[in-house]
Amino acid sequence: MIDQPQPAPALHVETVAIDDPGPLVSVLDLEHPLLWRRRGFGISGHGVAVRLEFSGETRMTDAAAAWRSFVAAATITDPLALPGTGLVAFGSFSFSPRSSRSSVLIVPSMIVGRAEGRFWLTRIGVGGLPPATVPQVAPVRGAPRASFAAGSLTADDYRHAVAAAVTAIGEGRVSKAVLARDLQARLGAGADIRPAIAALADSYPDCWTFAIDGFFGSSPETLVSVHDGLATARVLAGSAARGVDETSDLEAATGLATSSKDQDEHEFAVQSVLASLRPHSRGVVASDVPFTLKLPNVWHLASDVEGVLDDGSTSLDLIQAMHPTAAVAGTPTASAMELIDELEPFDRGRYAGPVGWVGADGDGEWAIALRSAQLDPDGGLTAWAGAGIVAGSDPERELLETRMKFKPIVDAFDPVE
Repeated sequence: MIDQPQPAPALHVETVAIDDPGPLVSVLDLEHPLLWRRRGFGISGHGVAVRLEFSGETRMTDAAAAWRSFVAAATITDPLALPGTGLVAFGSFSFSPRSSRSSVLIVPSMIVGRAEGRFWLTRIGVGGLPPATVPQVAPVRGAPRASFAAGSLTADDYRHAVAAAVTAIGEGRVSKAVLARDLQARLGAGADIRPAIAALADSYPDCWTFAIDGFFGSSPETLVSVHDGLATARVLAGSAARGVDETSDLEAATGLATSSKDQDEHEFAVQSVLASLRPHSRGVVASDVPFTLKLPNVWHLASDVEGVLDDGSTSLDLIQAMHPTAAVAGTPTASAMELIDELEPFDRGRYAGPVGWVGADGDGEWAIALRSAQLDPDGGLTAWAGAGIVAGSDPERELLETRMKFKPIVDAFDPVE
């Protein structure tokens, strides 16, 4: 493993086509699972060729600069030239520059990938390449057990925090603030979380299921994707629980689509993304009106954004420009971040930060790390969920929204009897 080398070592990278290796979750690394998957696309990393850590205000620009150095020094053989082939790094960045949790770029020693009926194996090394065989790993068995309990904020604490945020909005400090709370559980040291990751991937196929450095989840929200000079994003803000039957489900979707509170919250988030992308794409546009996006446990208001990049920005450059969006921080950003620091008595770590991958050409896919949890080496597990607070927000309703958003992570584990 190489930790922030200066200068960047000369990586040797080779991608070859292979036969179908089976589900990517079945080849996840037991000790250090690395995964990025949605629908028919996915990459699973094994081992660590390079691990880079970053922190502070410049963590994303430092990562972009370091990545350019590694790419310039690398020898890459990639006859497939598909998204996810060749030299790839998995990345996860902290929400706040003041977080004690480091931000990381991890280049695996080996990557197994799939897309559109094609499959590949990428080997990466310094001075030599790993064997050209699909990694053999321990079988993925039943879900681990976990009993989640309130973390730094009890239910009453969260209601009070929401009420305080509504007061701050009334005083004109912010227009919107996103407040999160945490749940905690304890697994045994060295616990196998691959079954939980597999459960998320199976239950939420339209979300980005990710696992990087003990941080894992299934996020419905694309921060930014860059492919061949086109940047795209999907903005989610405003949500409602799914109904218990067809009639109540339709009522929930209709209520969300016609809610002025949720429409206002959504518009803040869309304008935040457009403002971040305009310096890089003069023609960036968003959906005329938001649409309702159906997930297994929730309805979201959603808008798609896209624009052709004018300045050659990479996906790493754009996550720096776009994070944090109003969907996870608030409006205006600086004031919302200050209010979050006041009302959240915990470190979000990588929750609500950018998570994804970047290729040698700078293209890549990055989600906002929602519906997520962090497993620490001692077996401690922390999950987070948040809600957007605007004028008129009801503390009880916002608490219920966080409970709904915790469901993917909580359901990925068997309860402790």
